[in-house]
Amino acid sequence: MIRVSCLSALAAVLCFAFGGSVPTDLRADSRADPRGVWLTPGGQSRVEIATCGSRLCGKIVWLKEPNNAQGLPLRDARNKDESLRSRPILGLPLLTGLPIEAADGKWKDGDVYSPRKGKTYRAELELDGPDTLKVRACTWLGCRTQIWKRVK
Repeated sequence: MIRVSCLSALAAVLCFAFGGSVPTDLRADSRADPRGVWLTPGGQSRVEIATCGSRLCGKIVWLKEPNNAQGLPLRDARNKDESLRSRPILGLPLLTGLPIEAADGKWKDGDVYSPRKGKTYRAELELDGPDTLKVRACTWLGCRTQIWKRVK
């Protein structure tokens, strides 16, 4: 009886101390977080994934070659929307609308923009270890996957 009372008291103290929930650093999925800076294939760019309001987003924060042959900043020249073609590639939003919490280990229902093609695709992210991110761009025909590496 005394043992049950002690365990109950300990549980009450832990619930009070942690607000009735498990601390974030003890959750099994706390390591599964795509936020941070990622190096894209070929080392051509770095994308920072962060929280934007109630969703995740990602923007280009570094380019291996940020300027064109004339020494001017690269622009979003292939964008389908002519009014956006003057936007610099550096700082360009690439990922939008992804949920903060993963469902089944994947962040789905967002979009990924390709400045090379000037098109937006459905996006899905999946961590393959703490430092490897699978980024899928999908159309109704299928998906293409890129592997991004975390920058430390």
